[in-house]
Amino acid sequence: MSNVLAGEESEKVVTYGWAARDTSGILSPFHFIRRANGDNDITLDILYSGICHTDLHMVKNDFRISIYPMVPGHEIVGKVTKVGRRVTKFSVGDIAGVGGSVGSCGSCSDCSNGFYVYCPKMILTYSAHYYDGTITQGGYSNNIVVDQNFVVLIPKSLPLDGAAPLLCAGITVYSPMKYYGLAQPGLHLGVVGLGGLGHVAVKFAKAFGMHVTVISTSPSKKEEALEKLGADEFLVSLDQQQLQDARGTMDAIIDTVSANHSIQPLIALLKTSGKLILVGGPPSPLEVLAMPLLLGRKMIAGSAGGGREEIQEMMDFAAKHNITADVEVIPMDYVNTAFERLEKNDVKYRFVIDVANTISCMSN
Repeated sequence: MSNVLAGEESEKVVTYGWAARDTSGILSPFHFIRRANGDNDITLDILYSGICHTDLHMVKNDFRISIYPMVPGHEIVGKVTKVGRRVTKFSVGDIAGVGGSVGSCGSCSDCSNGFYVYCPKMILTYSAHYYDGTITQGGYSNNIVVDQNFVVLIPKSLPLDGAAPLLCAGITVYSPMKYYGLAQPGLHLGVVGLGGLGHVAVKFAKAFGMHVTVISTSPSKKEEALEKLGADEFLVSLDQQQLQDARGTMDAIIDTVSANHSIQPLIALLKTSGKLILVGGPPSPLEVLAMPLLLGRKMIAGSAGGGREEIQEMMDFAAKHNITADVEVIPMDYVNTAFERLEKNDVKYRFVIDVANTISCMSN
C-alpha cells in the first residue's frame, strides 16, 4: 500500500495547522509542507477534526513515541479536492474520512485480512515516519494528503461534526462487537465508562438489539445513560450490593476506561464463557486471579480498531441507524482549553474542531 512515487505531481501541498512543539503539550500555529498528491493519493480540505484522548497523551509524549513538532488529529472529515490518476475509490467533491492509520506494509496476514491497524509496520496518521521519510501530521490542519486505501466515504445523511469521532471512537467499539460475535439481538452487554467511547458503544449496541447495562463509578450519569442514550440498566461499580446482584448476568463487557482500575469485579459479572474486552489502555499492569477465568471459561481480550472496509461498514451502519457521537464543536484556537477540559473529563462526549470555518481566518 506504499505511495507510488513514479509519476507524482511535483507540487508540494502548503499546509497550516496547530502543533505541539514539546512535552508541555501546548499547541500553536504551524506552517508546514505535505507531500505532493501521488498517483494513489487523494487530497482533502479538512472540515472537522475530532479530539481523541490519545491526542492529549501524544502531545505530552505519555507513550514515549511522540515526534515534534506534532500536528495531532486522527478523526478527520474533509472534502476531496484532488485525486491521483490511479485513484478509483473517490472523486473530487466527495466527503471522506481518515482515521488512525495512513499506511501499512500491505503484504502481511493482517493487511491481507483487512486489519492493517494490527500490521507491525502500520503508520500512524500523525507522529510517525512515512515511506518517504517525512513525519506524518494530523487533522488539526487545513488539508491532508492520504493514500486512498486509508480513507472512507462519509454517508451523505450523517452530520459531519458528529461523524468525525466515529473514525476512532466508533470503530474502536464497533469492531470488537463484530469480531467477538456480540452484534446479536438479545445478548446482554455491559459497557464500562460513559465517555467518548462508552456513549458510542451504547448507541451501537442498542442498534444491534442488545440489552445494555452501563457500568460506571458515577451515579450522576444514570439519568443520561438510561433516558438519553437508551441503556436498559445502570450499575454503580462502587456499590457492592449492585455488583452482587448482577453476578453472572452478562454475555460480554466492553471496558472503555483508560484510567487504572480493577477488572476483577467485572469478570464476576460475566456468564460462563463470557468475554471481557478491553478497548481502553490503563497504564499500569492488570492484576487478575486465574481461577475465576478457568472455572467460568471466561476470556479477557483486547481490540484496537478495524481496517478500511470495516470502518466503511460501520459508517454505513451508523447512517442507517442515525448514530453519531455527541459533540461540542469548538474553534481551532480553543484547542488548548479543550485539552485542559478533556484532562478533567469535562466534555459530553467529544470535542470536534470546526477546522474549515475557524482555521482559514487565522492562516491569512
